[in-house]
Amino acid sequence: MAGLELKNIAKSYGAVSVIENINLSVADGEFVALVGPSGCGKSTILRMVAGLEDITDGEIVIGERIVNDLTPRERNIAMVFQSYALYPHMTVYKNMAFNLELSGKSKAEIDQRVHQAARMLELEPLLERKPSQLSGGQRQRVAMGRAVVRDPAVFLFDEPLSNLDAKLRVQMRGEIKALHKKVGVTSIYVTHDQVEAMTLSDRVVVLNHGVIQQEGSPMELYRRPANLFVAGFIGSPAMNFFDAVIEGGEARTAEGLRFPFTASDGAQDGRKVVVGIRPEHFQAGGTGHSGAVTFVEPTGGQTFVTLDLGGHPTMVLVSGEEDIDTGATLSVSAPLGRTYVFDAQTGRRISQN
Repeated sequence: MAGLELKNIAKSYGAVSVIENINLSVADGEFVALVGPSGCGKSTILRMVAGLEDITDGEIVIGERIVNDLTPRERNIAMVFQSYALYPHMTVYKNMAFNLELSGKSKAEIDQRVHQAARMLELEPLLERKPSQLSGGQRQRVAMGRAVVRDPAVFLFDEPLSNLDAKLRVQMRGEIKALHKKVGVTSIYVTHDQVEAMTLSDRVVVLNHGVIQQEGSPMELYRRPANLFVAGFIGSPAMNFFDAVIEGGEARTAEGLRFPFTASDGAQDGRKVVVGIRPEHFQAGGTGHSGAVTFVEPTGGQTFVTLDLGGHPTMVLVSGEEDIDTGATLSVSAPLGRTYVFDAQTGRRISQN
């Protein structure tokens, strides 16, 4: 196993820059998720680490080796793709053994590695089947097994669950997490799904337009987003936002909504800001803000309620025991420490939470 370090990594296509001066260290055995919207550069970074894409500037270090000029095979990495990329004419066993055969491993070693990975991933009953005889989840496990048998220094996952249905994605998240716990290999996981990133990883790196916006533990990013982009991207359902101006120690909207908050330096009166409040942080009842309920989504234990707060469609999360109908009036308030305030121009968080 080995750690991974990206030093001042950049990638350009002619005059178009897609990755700008990325610096990232991944400790030996750490599981790091790269997350962001389509086009943010996360898959390009993964492909540069894998050696499938040349870098324009910087260094990629795996273990103690600079690997910029090494081929993908020489980098000792294993990659699991969005598409399963299995050989349809080969059995599960052959799919998992193929790269080991190419590298000249003995039949005994190949058999030992394949069966060990198959036991780990509960694939032993399927070893003689062809990919067409497998479910989507089973095919993805075979793809992971093919990576495991290589005993790589680094695992790279490129949106491996995107082709699965919702139930299978949840199951496979658990299997990937269990696999990492068993093998302990340094892993980079690329996804646009922030729920996947938060549930799987030790650390999340949020990207936008080829630039790292923030990195930290999943809960650190959720509780203390550095800027407006991270606040809106991390958390499901997404944070509610209100344009406002600071007056008298609180943020006030043009429609008369008033949000007290704990200010940091630079929160002067007259400053244009954006107030952010997560749906789960609103508290129903009390003497806060009132609005008409426009949409109700019961999900069982919880209900998502959309109400009109001063012309702003606002989502609030309430208990599934609450009986709320469309057209009703609902009063909500937000605790002081749960009200986030961001500078409207820079997007930087200026509240102290």
